[in-house]
Amino acid sequence: MLFPALLRPKSPVQEDRAHDSQSSHTGKLAASALAAPAIVSRAAAQRQGGGARVQAAVARFAALPAASCMVAADHLTAPWQASHLPAARLFIGSAVKTFILAQYLREVEAGRLTEDQQMKIDDAVRSLSSPVFLNLTGTTPARSVLEAMIAHSDNTATDMALAAAGVDKVRALIAEAGLGATQVPNSTRRLFSWLAGAPEGVDLGWEGVQRAVAAPPVGATRPALNDHQTMASTAEDMVRWYRQALRGVYFQKPETLLEFKRIQAMADAIVHVVPPDTIAYAKGGSIEWAGFHCFCLPGQMIVGKVPVTFCFTINWTGPDDGVGAIFKSYVAAVADVLKEAAQAVG
Repeated sequence: MLFPALLRPKSPVQEDRAHDSQSSHTGKLAASALAAPAIVSRAAAQRQGGGARVQAAVARFAALPAASCMVAADHLTAPWQASHLPAARLFIGSAVKTFILAQYLREVEAGRLTEDQQMKIDDAVRSLSSPVFLNLTGTTPARSVLEAMIAHSDNTATDMALAAAGVDKVRALIAEAGLGATQVPNSTRRLFSWLAGAPEGVDLGWEGVQRAVAAPPVGATRPALNDHQTMASTAEDMVRWYRQALRGVYFQKPETLLEFKRIQAMADAIVHVVPPDTIAYAKGGSIEWAGFHCFCLPGQMIVGKVPVTFCFTINWTGPDDGVGAIFKSYVAAVADVLKEAAQAVG
């Protein structure tokens, strides 16, 4: 999949129980998904003639399950934005890895870390959904860890970078940015441990995580969207973050911003949704957990010299065999909105 699933338990019993626990929440979101999208700045619509087309594309995205989105064009003379339920707090999966990248680079700025330092890979940090480091043991430069985290959404790399940067410092950065609805877990492995029924703060370990995936304890699973160990945010928060971070607000040195952009430009989702030959920075996320699913893509594209910042998230509960079709519709809908947004900007 374009956005690798974070967790993939196999028990149909767990899927049924998770469906019961979340159906009320996701049902309410889905019921409101067809509400009319909001669009501001009539002047921009009149000047470019693209306002109605952007609004129509957002409405098509809004027809997806429990959809939330926001698109903001920071045109110098006629800025505009379009959105659908932008304040909805949803599960966003690996999209939170942008905060880990930023804080690690801030630690480099402060001289406490480097990108050249060797980082240890072993079972002490190994996590699920790690396409780069899953079967490797040894050391590698921190730069490769950061790249694996963003380009391949490698969760072992994520836990290595998060431990080095410090989860408390990452949360402090989120607070500094004013992202009140955004939450990151202590690690991806502790997130999985919590979802599988372990007490909060308990790490099941690499062997324990694998056992939980092979045979999850009946009745122990918890919903992915929660107030304890989760990956949550809103479209408003994510658009605010990328608008500020990509201007260098949270960095002290130009070279740090350049490195942040370089790595964020490696996200594999970009080429599938952004208009051809358009500069863009992003990090997507997803999950498949006990019948609960998420796709999320926040980021920014540069149209001419105009930043167009966006976030598209859907959460839903349903059978795993329907994920492929919804994913295809999601990618098409996101690409449609970004195409119309680029044309509206000019």
